[in-house]
Amino acid sequence: MTVHARELADGFDLEHLTPEFYADPYPTYRALRENAPVKRLPNGCYFLTRYDDLVTAYKNTKAFSSDKKKEFLPKYGASPLYEHHTTSLVFNDPPAHTRVRRLIMGALSPRAIAGMEPDLIALVDSLLDKIATKDRFELIGDFASAIPVEVIGNLLDVPHDEREPLRDWSLAILGALEPVISKEVFDRGNTAVTDFLAYLETLVERRRAKPGNPERDVLTRLIQGEDNGERLTAKELLHNCIFLLNAGHETTTNLIGNGLVALTEYPDQKARLIAQPDLIKTAVEEMLRYESSNQLGNRIIVEEIALGGITMPPGTLVTLCIGAANRDPAQFPDAERFDVARTPNRHLAFATGAHQCAGMALARLEGAVAISRFLARFPNYALAGEPVRGGRVRFRGFLSVPCEANL
Repeated sequence: MTVHARELADGFDLEHLTPEFYADPYPTYRALRENAPVKRLPNGCYFLTRYDDLVTAYKNTKAFSSDKKKEFLPKYGASPLYEHHTTSLVFNDPPAHTRVRRLIMGALSPRAIAGMEPDLIALVDSLLDKIATKDRFELIGDFASAIPVEVIGNLLDVPHDEREPLRDWSLAILGALEPVISKEVFDRGNTAVTDFLAYLETLVERRRAKPGNPERDVLTRLIQGEDNGERLTAKELLHNCIFLLNAGHETTTNLIGNGLVALTEYPDQKARLIAQPDLIKTAVEEMLRYESSNQLGNRIIVEEIALGGITMPPGTLVTLCIGAANRDPAQFPDAERFDVARTPNRHLAFATGAHQCAGMALARLEGAVAISRFLARFPNYALAGEPVRGGRVRFRGFLSVPCEANL
């Protein structure tokens, strides 16, 4: 590597990122992987960038804890954000994680997800019909972000006329997960949690009074619990409904937006996918790998462990860089190349081990239906201006992407 790469690695600080990094973090990730794969940051945390090290962290739940109480208390204090993020499925260890995950997975069974496809196709086609009436359109607002909000809204059976605040609540809550947040972001996140909880309390009350079909209505399924009597507590129910929306919203929006933008940057791969639409499943996996919707994860060491010759004692905070691991050439040949037919493709966009994403089958379905039907309808689409990135490091996506259909 060059002197510049070593300087990038030496000077990397997650709490002080440059505009260049937000635009394209991958040169920095490559420099870290090759020069400081277990990088000690100025705040004492460690930043991991190698694929094998992330797999170790994901699978060794005895040494690497997902419980965020110690990490989040200094950041959030006794706030609604603290209560939410320390109650959510993703930020807990077994046995609490196991119990809540089992209930949610029961509501997201393969049969239930397969049953969502007809409604998903109808939704995507209706959005494409609206785009077809315009000379230009905005890929995120007109298409990518509209899909997961409706899908999760349908899952929880949220009335259509009550869905408008869902996206803003989700963006505000997830925005507060950035490594460094302003008071404005903190306040906006807390307000979103408070407002979301108040709405869900009303929705749950109505659903208890008038249950839906538990085969299709996830909220009814979660309220009723399992046949053995296992149920979520009132607090767990509310916060994990928020988690379901948040986990399924921005990441899927980013998958669709990142994927369709990547195809404009690689016209040969776009042409290949249009000519061979049966490649859509491998293409979605490559979109998830190449431009991971969720770029960072976090763990805290609870049993002393050594990685890369560095011993980390209990209490050490660790950041897992999914975006870097998914371009590790030790796992992915020609890792910087975007290849819609790449196989095998054991990316970590959905993590792995006990915390592998509970909704990954649904996300894959949404991505495949949205992208394949978009390409079939608008094979000549093109950018009509510079896409605007979201300006965040944890969740990588676009705020807006001006496009023209080029019909």
